[in-house]
Amino acid sequence: MARVSTYLNFPGTTEAAFALYQQVFGTEYEVAPMRFDSMPAQPGQPEMSAADQQKILHVALPILGGHVIMGTDVLEGAGCGKFEPGNQVTLNLEPDSRAEAERLYAALSEGGQADCPMADMFWGAYWGVLQDRFGLRWMINVDHAKDPAPQP
Repeated sequence: MARVSTYLNFPGTTEAAFALYQQVFGTEYEVAPMRFDSMPAQPGQPEMSAADQQKILHVALPILGGHVIMGTDVLEGAGCGKFEPGNQVTLNLEPDSRAEAERLYAALSEGGQADCPMADMFWGAYWGVLQDRFGLRWMINVDHAKDPAPQP
């Protein structure tokens, strides 16, 4: 079933922020904190320092009414972009199909900026990030279990 969640970017403080949010909302992680050292090396990516490898790659926590907040430490050179005031919040869309993901990505990025084009990712999803023409950031993520990658 499709859903929308909120993705939060932090400048290296995700772990502390989500510890607070977990305490405040009294909920259990949907996805426990994953660290950058769990990410396979990406082509052309510079080697990460030991400290950066321990930063949070991804975490997900339900809060109220079924809404889920997710977060990451934005590390320059480790993915898409860098942490800047204004990019702390991203709306995360989880459509049911790759076709719908592509439609949403194309429509929202028109006149905006395609930060990370839609692509199959190591965590088992078809994923991309963009900024629309009004400056809002959107992430689109389709779990391969919902709509598997086409086989060659």
